[in-house]
This record gives sequence, C-alpha cells and structure tokens, in this order.
Amino acid sequence: MIRASIVGATGYTGAELVKLLLTHPNMEISGLFAREEANLIDLYPAFDGVFDQKIEPIDTKVIAQKSDIVFLALPHKTSMEVAKPLLEAGVKIVDLSADYRLELENYEAFYTTHTDQEHLKDAVYGLPEIWRTSIEKANLVANPGCYPTATLLALIPFLPYIDPNYPIMIDAKSGVSGAGKKCSQKTHFVSIDENIFAYSPIVHRHSIEIKEKIEKIAKNKFDINFVPHLLPLSRGMLVSCYLLLNEPIDPMEVLRDFYADEAFVRIKDEPVDVKSVAGTHFCDIFAKANGKSLFISSAIDNLLRGASSQALANANIMMGIDEAAGLPKIAYIP
Repeated sequence: MIRASIVGATGYTGAELVKLLLTHPNMEISGLFAREEANLIDLYPAFDGVFDQKIEPIDTKVIAQKSDIVFLALPHKTSMEVAKPLLEAGVKIVDLSADYRLELENYEAFYTTHTDQEHLKDAVYGLPEIWRTSIEKANLVANPGCYPTATLLALIPFLPYIDPNYPIMIDAKSGVSGAGKKCSQKTHFVSIDENIFAYSPIVHRHSIEIKEKIEKIAKNKFDINFVPHLLPLSRGMLVSCYLLLNEPIDPMEVLRDFYADEAFVRIKDEPVDVKSVAGTHFCDIFAKANGKSLFISSAIDNLLRGASSQALANANIMMGIDEAAGLPKIAYIP
C-alpha cells in the first residue's frame, strides 16, 4: 500500500481527505499532522467508531519517514515552509494551498514573498484534464483553487473561439465551507442564512489564477472580471461565464468533443445545479450561445472537485495508479 500523510488534517479539506483515503484501494493513511496536536474524533465526532487516530504536531522528519506521498492542506505561506524539507527528502507532494500555483511575480503580487522559489519552478498545476501528462512526472503538484477549477474547466474548451477584445465576465457562487472552518461575521449563521452577497469583487485572489492559466494555454491576453458570491449552502459551487465569440459555434458540440474521453466531466443538456455534484468528483457543464454571445455554466463540489478529491486524483496519477481510484461518484441526494 502507498503510505499517505495528511498535513493540515484539522480543516475541512483535511477531513475530506481522511474520508477518501479510508476507502482507497491502494493508499493507506500513515499519519495525520497539524500545527497543534489533537484527536480527530474530538474535532469530527462523525469519525467515532470509524477511524480514531491522533493528529500529531508537524515534524517534517517524522512525516518524511512515514510517507510516500503527502497532502498539504495548510494555509498559504505555511505550506511552502513544510513542503521544502519534504521535497528535499524525496517525498512527493500535493499542495492544496496557493503556494505553488502561480508564477512568482503573480504570487508575490497577490499573496506574499515566496520562500521556496527553487521548487516553485518545478511545480505542476494539477488540473488533470489539461495537464495529466505533466502530473505523471511530477514530484510537486499544485492543486488548483475551487473557483479556478470550475471556471477553467468551463472556459478552456472555448479559448480558440473567444474574442479577446471583450472582457470575460465570471459570476461564481460557493457554499460557506469554501471559507474554511474559522467563523467570521460574513459566515456567521445569522449573516449567511437566507442571504447571498458578493465578496472581493474583481480583486479576489483566484482571478489571477484563472487569468494566468488561460493566457498560458491560449497564448493571448484576456480581460478577466471575476466576482465570487457566498451562498447559504454547506457545499457546492456554481460558476457562470459570459463572453463574446469570434464567430458563431455549436457550444455543446465543442464541449462534447473536448471532454469525450474524460470520465469526470459531464456535459449536460440543461443548466447545471450544485445538488447533482455535491459529494462527488464530477464537474457538470452546460453552455448556450446567442449568436456570438456565449453563456457557460459549471458546477462542482467545492470541497471535493475543488480541493480534496482533485488532490487525490493528482496523487493517483503521480503514483502511477488508476486515476479514478477512491474518487466519489454518488451525489448527496436527495
């Protein structure tokens, strides 16, 4: 069995990774780590009687000894501090933070000073449908953000047809779990219940991640206007993109051709919804054109396809096993 450790096991994405690895046919949990010692079932009583393992304080030497692959579910800046010694010890890493997703200039403009530039240049962006071949050879994979995952999977098939002279408008909506465990005034029950609002419009950090990746693929410049919203849902994400085409196309034909061989992207004949993907690794996409105007909508589970199950898919590819191993397919319905 492949030995997998989770660093940052106290957060939502760490807990999702625990759930996924408990039923994985080829991987076993060799260690749980966090910045402070804790008991998993004290934090998540749902694991009582299922998996009772102590969460150890972070010690990179111990982690390296226990692990063939490590999932880093840590905040940005902290993650690269842990990743660097693990990579030097020869351990493969899937990093769920933003620390290795961006070019240096963009990272430092939107986040902080990068302290591991040596490994940044070797990191592979972990969107399997687009960069699978590179992921296979990688020792360090930067797991995409949740909003970029849903947005890029929607936009990339249409890059050859988009008119770059007009802005791409991205209206994105996420469940509250996307904000993490720590409660704030905006995520407090009385603030979010029966409510919806935009936050960090235009300047959200995920906007540069989306812009950098589509410009890298298209080899062209695009004006990206990204506006995220918070929904009174535990999990789920719906992204709507509005753009202008160079010429009229059949958008559903474009999507079906592009994702013909992708098991976890479903092209839908009707507008997509979050309930159908919640609890799964699927990304559902719908598109409709009005002349040269195009509407694309995608839906994912922000904690799974937008974080933990995508991290597992990347780990599967890196370790040379079935990409689909352990990935959830059944939605939380009704």
